[in-house]
Parts: sequence; C-alpha cells; structure tokens
Amino acid sequence: MRTAPTILHLDMDAFFASAEQASKPSLRGKAVVVGGLGPRGVVATASYEARVFGVHSAMPMAQARRLAPNAAYLVPRFAFYRSISEQVMELLRALSPLVEPLSLDEAFVDLEAQGTAWDADSARRAGVRLRADIRAVTGLTGSVGLAASKMLAKIASERAKPDGLVLIEPGTERALLGPLSVRTLPGVGPATGDHLRRAGIHTVAELAEAGEDELVRLLGKAHGHALYAMALAHDERPVVAEREAKSVSVEDTYDVDIHDRLRVGLEVRRLADRCVRRLRASGLSGRTIVLKVRRYDFSTLTRSETLRGPTDDPAVVREAAARLLDSVDTTGGVRLLGVGVTGLADYTQEDLFAQAAGAREDGHLEEPSDEPSEERPDPAAERRWPAGHDVRHAEYGHGWVQGSGLGRVTVRFETPDSGPGRIRTFRVEDPALEPADPLPLVRRRPGEPGEPGEPGEPGGPGEPAGPDGQSSREPDGGAAARAAGAVPG
Repeated sequence: MRTAPTILHLDMDAFFASAEQASKPSLRGKAVVVGGLGPRGVVATASYEARVFGVHSAMPMAQARRLAPNAAYLVPRFAFYRSISEQVMELLRALSPLVEPLSLDEAFVDLEAQGTAWDADSARRAGVRLRADIRAVTGLTGSVGLAASKMLAKIASERAKPDGLVLIEPGTERALLGPLSVRTLPGVGPATGDHLRRAGIHTVAELAEAGEDELVRLLGKAHGHALYAMALAHDERPVVAEREAKSVSVEDTYDVDIHDRLRVGLEVRRLADRCVRRLRASGLSGRTIVLKVRRYDFSTLTRSETLRGPTDDPAVVREAAARLLDSVDTTGGVRLLGVGVTGLADYTQEDLFAQAAGAREDGHLEEPSDEPSEERPDPAAERRWPAGHDVRHAEYGHGWVQGSGLGRVTVRFETPDSGPGRIRTFRVEDPALEPADPLPLVRRRPGEPGEPGEPGEPGGPGEPAGPDGQSSREPDGGAAARAAGAVPG
C-alpha cells in the first residue's frame, strides 16, 4: 500500500464559466451561467459569483434564472473548452506517463511513475508548479489535491477549492475521513446513501464502526467489502493512463415534445449518423445498437439489437435504430432521443451490409457529411447567433453575442486581452457580421516571460513549496498569470 502522497487530483475551477470570464473582460467578477438556454435546458457550470445565489450544475436553467436573473447566460462552446483541456492535459503528461482523465477539466496523475515526486515535500512542489504552469498557459486556475490514494486526492482537491492546494499528510487520513458524509466515498450515490441512512449510518466513521460483516449484509459482498476498505482509508485503485471506452452515444433533449412519428424517425436517423461519426473519429466500431427514448411522462425506454459483428456503417446503424424505434410507442410525445453503440472493437466486420434490412439494391451507402448535423444552419433560420459565441464584424472587429431576437443581434466587442468593450446592435442578416473562432486566452510572443517552469517564474526551479500547513494558495492570481497577461491582477 502506497504511503507517500504522490497521487495528484486536478480539478479546474468552474471550468466552462471561468473560460468564458477569461475570454470576456466584461464578465470577470460577475455571475456567469453556462448551459442549455431552452425551456428544458440545464446548467453545465456556474461561476462562483453565480453559486452565491444558489445556482449549481445540473439545475434546470429556468430555476437558475429565477435565482440569478441578472447573471450572464451563455451557450457552451465545447470546441473552445476542449482546446484548453488539451493544453492542461499536456502539462499533466509532462509530470507523469500515468494520467487518467475523468473529463475535460479533471484528472488523476501518479507522480511516482516518473520520479516527479517521492514524498510529501516533492509532491507539494510538483503541485505548486503545476498550478502556476496552468495559469501561465491557459490563464485559468485549478485546484490540486495530493494524497496516497485516488479517493483521498479527490477529497483533498474538493477541500482546496477554489484555486488552492491541499496535501493530506500520511497518518491523518482516518481523522480526516471520520466526520465526512458517507456520500463522500466513491460508489455511494443517492440510493446507497439513503439505504445507509435508514440503517443509522451517516458518516464515514459510523461506516467503519458498523464493521465489514454488517456492510456486506446491507449492501452485498462486493459493495460492502469495498466501502469498508474505503472507510478505513484503503483505496488500492491505480491511476490508469488509458480508459477504454465502453460505448459511444449521442442524445438530444427537445424543447417541445415531438408527437409526429415521421419527425421522430428523422431525428433517430440524424442521431444515428452523429453516433457513427463519433465512432469513426475514434477509430472504433460496435456490435450492439442502442436506442433510448424518454417519453412525455418522463418514462425512459431502452431498446437494443446485437449484430453479427462490429460495424461503423451508417446505413447499418440507421436501420437498426429504426427497427428498434418500431417497437416503441411514442403516441403521447417524445422529449428525448438517443442512439448509442456498445460492444466496441477497433476493427469492422466486412460483410455487415447484409444486416441493413432496407439496404439499397445497388449497394451504394450514403456517406454522412463531415459537418455535425446539429451545427448545420437551419434553412428556416440561417442566421443564428447563440449567446456567448464569437463573431467578427468587418468594421468593429472581434466580439461575442450578448443576445438576439426580433431580427436583431447584440454584440459586445472585446477580446481576452482588452478591457470591457462597447455594445452594438445589428440586423441578424447584416453581411458585415460573421461567426468567428475563439481567440486564445493567453498570447505570448517568442522569448516573453511566463513559459511553464521557466527559471525565475513561479513553478520554475527554486519555487518555494509554500507554508507547512495543509494548503497553498495564491489569492492575488499569481505572478505567472500577470507575466502572461492572461488575467487581471
């Protein structure tokens, strides 16, 4: 069992919202909510300023608007967030070959694998340097937890938020875990938590006191044994560099229930094509086609069909999904549809064309467009301007959409390294206004200070590890960010 705190957990702070604030000077220090803006949209991320009003992720957007009516509500820019995530993951891989991404903004790192850290002091120095490098490269902040296991490292990063570092010293783990809720432990969701609560078990200390036999009786052998070990601060799960995908899927939630059966069929076809594009982009194929339907009354049905072998053929997936839809009653309306593929493989069965029940006799398979169908302009609304997305005007330059409606679009013209910009309103069909790519959050000229780990900069050789306490914070934003010109001091 590992005793040195050399497992690092990084969690970027309010990632989507922080990225939006960094790219939009007028939103810095203000409440920002990112998510679906339709009637059934949900919050993806809320800035810390918005959380003061009670807004949190997974909350219905309508409820968020009631709690924080004056916040900025923006449509996600996933390609932009992914590009920042790639920069962060590259910094993590410079620390160790064992990096286990959990999402765009979260990952575990085994610092011992490359000799980056071997004890508490070296681990703390690595964490301090990482935080400074992330700020210098992206202009954003991340919280770091360091411990002897993945479970404890994640708990430490939660305690470090926002913009901090917490290291759990060896020998203090049981005292730290004891008073925490059982929901803190991996594998304890709402159902298990309620089951334990009814048995009088609320904290991790009470979980340990209950004993392994009692937990096995309550939860079953595998789950009871695992939770008892974790209650004693034992977590032997390794950091896994490559997490094998178990499925590829796409789904859409509709603002208005779909009642027309033909429209439902067209949506399933479109989702099947999107799913295949994701399969091919990952170099994968799959054997089992899955259809998910959430009806008007929130009942959710799942249907699946297993083929003779793996495929990435759009016609095969489309027609399998259509056959599955035939077995589902959608009379009352549909609010969500999804198509997925499981049983993944890195090869394709060559003769699966015959599995497409309605395959054309000439053997020609229609290839899907390279462009995701959800991003194609709607002929009925060719000029759509999602709130928060980037635009460029022939006269005024780069800006972002504050809002649109009634044939008008309002744009604030500013860039990540400018001050708050001016607002102007245009007709939605104004030919001088075009969608644009996001600008980088940090711009650096060759030889400019702020390169990660550069001597003389925070995180470089000689960087102090911070005080001997449990946390290390930079409340002023850090010199690395100021050197890079990324975030106001």
